[in-house]
Amino acid sequence: TRVGIADSWAELPSPLGPIGVAWNGRGVAWIDRAEDPVHFAERFAEHIGRPLTRVERVPEHLAKAVEARLAGDRRVRIPLDLRGHTEFEVAVWLKALEIPRGEVRPYGWIAAEIGHPKAVRAVGTALSHNPVPLVVPCHRVVRSDGTIGQYSLGGPEAKRTVLMTEGLDLVEMEAAAKAGFRYVGSATTHVVCLPTCHHARRITARHRRPFRSLSAAVQDGFRACRSCRPGSGAALAA
Repeated sequence: TRVGIADSWAELPSPLGPIGVAWNGRGVAWIDRAEDPVHFAERFAEHIGRPLTRVERVPEHLAKAVEARLAGDRRVRIPLDLRGHTEFEVAVWLKALEIPRGEVRPYGWIAAEIGHPKAVRAVGTALSHNPVPLVVPCHRVVRSDGTIGQYSLGGPEAKRTVLMTEGLDLVEMEAAAKAGFRYVGSATTHVVCLPTCHHARRITARHRRPFRSLSAAVQDGFRACRSCRPGSGAALAA
């Protein structure tokens, strides 16, 4: 048990219903669904191990910051208390923070981006241990084959709900994944992207070129998008 001054917690709205947000002087330490306050407190005790006190509301500045982040504003800085977690876990979570609203990246992308390209399974484990989901958007990380994968705030269906709320076309994404297409290029710019990249979504139907691997796109004269960096984890997704 980690001894210290009690963290406070209160509820905020979210696409999944009420969530509990626990915080202290260092920042937000824990987020979980809050339909059952007793279960929330038990989960906090199990994973964080500090005293916890329920209060009436989240401080206004913090509530506004969380709500802005949930609305997709990545410029908002939310202080996080990630004490007690490994350097690898924190690196995974901070990289997930870079994924824009309405886009997803494969686990292999995060592994490559943080310098551990073979640690795909470990990335998945770290994301499952994310103490502040929604703020750190682990829901925006999917399997390398394009399928949704698991989610700590309620499984795949909850993950689908959040992604659709953020404007992701899951029907199109899953159809491409089922067909084996991992990348999409523009016949006009000859830039190849991950399918949900904001640049990829602007490609008109007649100019879209789907690819099963990045190497196939490169052989056809396409170069990797600098925004979504499809080369990260490309060998794993090929």
